[in-house]
Parts: sequence; C-alpha cells; structure tokens
Amino acid sequence: MAGEAFEKALENRSEVELTTTGRRTGKEITVPVWFARDDDTLSLVPVHGSDSDWYKNVLKMPEIRLAAGGAHRHARATPVTDEAEVQRILDEFRAKYGDDDVANYYPKQDVALRVPIR
Repeated sequence: MAGEAFEKALENRSEVELTTTGRRTGKEITVPVWFARDDDTLSLVPVHGSDSDWYKNVLKMPEIRLAAGGAHRHARATPVTDEAEVQRILDEFRAKYGDDDVANYYPKQDVALRVPIR
C-alpha cells in the first residue's frame, strides 16, 4: 500500500525530496530534486553531475529515501555513468522540463541515477 501511495503522489509533481546519508558525517541530508519516471523506475540527475555532494553520498551509501506528497519510498539507487544512457535520461528530463531548463540547471551532464519504485 505504501508503494501505491508514493506512486500516486508522483502524479503531477515536478520534484521529489531525496534523502541520502552523508558520506563523511553519516547524517541524513534531504534535497529537492527533479525526476523523470519510466514505469517502475525514477531517474534522477544531479545538478552538478558527478561533482554533486548528494551523488557522491549515494556512491558510498546507495540506500536512499524519496518523499512526495506525504508518501515515501526507501530504495537502492543505481548510478548510471554510460554516456548513451545518461543522454537517454536527459532526453526524458528535456521532454518533461524543457530543453532550456535542462541546459540551464544541469551544466555538467555526466551521470544519473536509476531508482526502482516498485
């Protein structure tokens, strides 16, 4: 049931709250992030690519929490570094958010994450 509530909460949303565990501090850190959904998977792109702190946190501790509209989902994120796959994910972002916003908000486009939501 919790999974269904989270999926329902994703409808008509432009962002989710991502909680990672700090790689040095061990403390939870929550940030809003844009996402693209493909059936049972969410794709996340760090604004500063592989230099983003939350991405570095996920590399060390891949267990994350996503929240939207009062619902949440714990999952294990998988880094995507293959250039062609990163570009496919960015194409999903462009389709959802527009070419200009993706170009403006994501200057370094070298990595992404895939997160199962089922």
